[in-house]
Amino acid sequence: MSLCDAPGGVPVNSFQPPEPPSLEPLREAVRLSPDNVPLRRHLGDMLLGAGQAAEAEQAYREALALAPGDREIATGLARAFSEQDKHGEALVLLEDLLTTPEPHPTVHLLAARVLLATGERDAAGSHYRQAVGADPGLADADLAARLDDASPDDVPDPFVVGGRVRAAWDEDVHPVVLPPNERPAVTFADVGGMDEVKEEVRLKILLPLTQPELYKAYGKQAGGGILMYGPPGCGKTHLARATAGEAGADFISVGLDEILDMWIGSSERNLHEVFERARFRKPCVLFFDEVDALGASRSDMRGASGRHVINQFLAELDGVKSSNEGILVLAATNAPWHLDPAFRRPGRFDRVLLVPPPDAAARAAILRIQCRGKPVDTIDYDHLAARTPGFSGADLKAVVDRCVEAKLRESMLAGSLRPLTTRDLAGAARAVTPSTREWFATARNYALHANQGGTYDDVLRFMDQHS
Repeated sequence: MSLCDAPGGVPVNSFQPPEPPSLEPLREAVRLSPDNVPLRRHLGDMLLGAGQAAEAEQAYREALALAPGDREIATGLARAFSEQDKHGEALVLLEDLLTTPEPHPTVHLLAARVLLATGERDAAGSHYRQAVGADPGLADADLAARLDDASPDDVPDPFVVGGRVRAAWDEDVHPVVLPPNERPAVTFADVGGMDEVKEEVRLKILLPLTQPELYKAYGKQAGGGILMYGPPGCGKTHLARATAGEAGADFISVGLDEILDMWIGSSERNLHEVFERARFRKPCVLFFDEVDALGASRSDMRGASGRHVINQFLAELDGVKSSNEGILVLAATNAPWHLDPAFRRPGRFDRVLLVPPPDAAARAAILRIQCRGKPVDTIDYDHLAARTPGFSGADLKAVVDRCVEAKLRESMLAGSLRPLTTRDLAGAARAVTPSTREWFATARNYALHANQGGTYDDVLRFMDQHS
């Protein structure tokens, strides 16, 4: 078999790719025929053969978005990941490919390389033997030598899994420390702007609690999950707390430090106990901030331990052993594309809401709050709001803080208080770059190229309306 006979036409044994002809005509062909899947796959193959793994990854991603079940494209993408040392992403693709009927021997060979790179020598050896057994032409003396000569230091410690220490099951090594409950006093009236988001939360979260008979008539339970995403500093946590206040419910804010633990099994137990507390105190709003770090895509996981935490999280959301009726699960993330897709299935976080930067009315309200209690002259907040499009709440706070620092220096030199003015705040705003621009630049790429099911259509609509 030729070395290029692997799925996707990707050389498996060659580490010295030949110099390819110019790829610009092929790129131009893809630009002219963007829905041509074989053409995109061929571009990925050629880029990978030229050693341009990052660009090949993008080409394969775009092809896979058009043909999600194409095994050749998935194999090429796994190879591109491997070439960039993105072993976790490669393993997730390979796991799926290996569960398909009669996986190609080159998939086993690639799995052997990736597993050896992550320290899983025994599993790597098993896949290498399967690859060569199915196709002796795939024998790789260098890989075989590395599998045979791996030192004991390369073999994972049986008491260390995924970088975490295995806990003794018969000892309570690390007691659970649960986050505190609170009853927030803030409501939606204290949240400026975000009317569309508040309406969606009200429909999905609040009305089932206030009108349970109506929802039960349609077979709907009180509870559910909403994933809020958007630029940092735009009020996702504040909105979650206000949701609990609006519902008159307990509020439990869950941080990573209260879940993740070095002991195997402890993180899963901590997560279960948090849900159990919420079930005991229902109605209760359970809020997970930076949920992408706790429920990261399994493609980002190098070891099995992290995947166990994700599986536990999914089981708790599903209410496998206990009902979640009356449990309102909110989560926030700045990077929803890093969250495992399984979290967005129905019954979990099946509502994904963009929390955009505050609109003009909300920006004026935020500035009023930030200036409250400070020496101020007559300030035109609406004028300032018009001059700060795209500013997050955190950006507006930075504007006021910068202005206050300047006024402090001025007051010390003058020997008396100098009030904040509209002109002072406008000058400070010119020195602050909206932090949301970088986020939207990243989000736009995902919305254009990785928008399965229209998850990020709200990003494109928002950007079109504010361009």
